[in-house]
Amino acid sequence: MGAALGPAGAGPLQKDSKVAVGKTQAVGAARRQENLPVIEDYYVKVQVKACALSQINTKLLAEMKMEKDFFPVGREIAGIVLDVGSKVSFFQPDDEVVGILPLDSEDPGLCEVVRVHEHYLVHKPEKVTWTEAAGTIRDGVRAYTALHYLSHLSPGKSVLIMDGASALGMTAIQLAHHRGAKVISTAGSLEDKQCLERLRPSIARVIDVSNGKAHVAESCLEETGGLGVDIVLDAGVRLYSKDDEPAVKLQLLPHKHDIITLLGVGGHWVTTEENLQLDPPDSHCLFLKGATVAFLNDEVWNLSNVQQGKYLCILKDVMEKLSGGVFRPQLDEPIPLYEAKVSMEVVQKNQGRKKQVVQF
Repeated sequence: MGAALGPAGAGPLQKDSKVAVGKTQAVGAARRQENLPVIEDYYVKVQVKACALSQINTKLLAEMKMEKDFFPVGREIAGIVLDVGSKVSFFQPDDEVVGILPLDSEDPGLCEVVRVHEHYLVHKPEKVTWTEAAGTIRDGVRAYTALHYLSHLSPGKSVLIMDGASALGMTAIQLAHHRGAKVISTAGSLEDKQCLERLRPSIARVIDVSNGKAHVAESCLEETGGLGVDIVLDAGVRLYSKDDEPAVKLQLLPHKHDIITLLGVGGHWVTTEENLQLDPPDSHCLFLKGATVAFLNDEVWNLSNVQQGKYLCILKDVMEKLSGGVFRPQLDEPIPLYEAKVSMEVVQKNQGRKKQVVQF
């Protein structure tokens, strides 16, 4: 799963990721030799053309009783429909599709052929490449969830997007600009800062936090004339004092008090920190501002069938914006299948910046 679910779930898989990807490749090879069984009524058989790699949150899977000996690797897929079940209504053979495999999927995306329920797929626009579709769909859903459904983004709002040069950060910046918002962002390195400063439309302010000297709260208040920002999308926060935090986290992430300070009246804080702890004084400050805190967990769309219609609308809109040039994904060079094992280990340790996509 994606970084939004946090590195907390990354640890246990690091020793197993080699096994998981190795088995995935073996499964893929096996399916080249034999046909998948006749598919169920509402299922679609897809020939995978590209599969994006995202972190697998083993902790979340364990909490949801979905823990397995081997975790399927790769969930964001794009490909061609080979066959459809008798009750499938949205697709037919030869359609080009894109989607995200569900958490409980038996098939990994790193296979030449997968079976998936039609409600997890949408049509891929003709002008969008396979790698662009697979590499954008997940971060597009996360950006939509954060900015539209959790914080009600609208024209004229001010938005702070932490770690703007990340895959999610870049997608969120592009969506916010498209909606007419004023964007502020942070950069964790000189390279990230230069990348963000080259963006058009331009970002109102890029705050370089790489040297640990920049004060995010002060910069945001200065940029907004002391009013504070309307929306914050964080990339993790520090919860404790300086003595209790790792050095890297201490340097790049703001303290939770900084986020609360820079929030404006009626502001929305969308956090990726699944273990966020707020003390009574923190809650009181948020109460005085009439501000809200929301947790970004994009898996919620598939945990209830009630949300299925909204979810499909988001998938379709992400593809339309990708086709229209609103989303311009920052993708690494496509990876051949035989390099997927090494790439997945990098992704699982959250060491990569650009999206990794395996091309078949």
